[in-house]
Amino acid sequence: MATGSAARHHRDCALRAVNGDETCLDNIRLFAKLPGDAKGELLDSVVHSSYPQGSIVVHEGDPIDSILIVHKGRIKTFRVMQDGEERVLDVLHDGQAIWHGMFLEDHVYHYSVGCLSDVQFCSIKRTAFEKVLERHPDVALSLIQMLSTELDEAEERAALLSVHNPRVRLAGFLLYREHRCMGDEIHLRLSEIAGSVNLRVETVSRVIAAMEREGLVERLGRGRIRIIDHDRLREISESE
Repeated sequence: MATGSAARHHRDCALRAVNGDETCLDNIRLFAKLPGDAKGELLDSVVHSSYPQGSIVVHEGDPIDSILIVHKGRIKTFRVMQDGEERVLDVLHDGQAIWHGMFLEDHVYHYSVGCLSDVQFCSIKRTAFEKVLERHPDVALSLIQMLSTELDEAEERAALLSVHNPRVRLAGFLLYREHRCMGDEIHLRLSEIAGSVNLRVETVSRVIAAMEREGLVERLGRGRIRIIDHDRLREISESE
């Protein structure tokens, strides 16, 4: 993991109690099923860091030594293909965590992580989480269930890339992306959308401009899109 700002003690962090015994860990799928004492153990190991927009937090091949929780901001996971083009795998925001590959034998990232905005991270050491799992083996079942959900989402993204018609592919992606975003706006630049769906930026620009003329979406400014007609967009996404 790249070096961000100086680490801060966990008590300065909003992951600590929100309402009574509740913590923000309760809202993160990876930790939701953990008992309260286990969450407390993890909170005691939290380290904080911050990175400016454009930073590369980890590179493909780096060891996975921590669970990265996006406390505030937006990040992307991506790979650089052999032709030099960047393929965006996912975009994550406040309250979402990066931990994929943590339980693989090699413990290394198979993608890079970059900051789409200024980002504040809370990180929990992989070894600390593994110790908690050893003491609470019943949590393993919830992890298996969560991995199944993650697999379904990965299959959904793969299915989008198999669609040949750019208009249909983009309609499906915008609906998928809105579902994963906070609020009703999609915060992605055209280049990031293009990298996510493996299309040229010019193609994405042309299709979204046509959708805007038809009243399907609204561009609110650089990197901000709102879906206006969900039903019609869904019809388009299911037309191939």
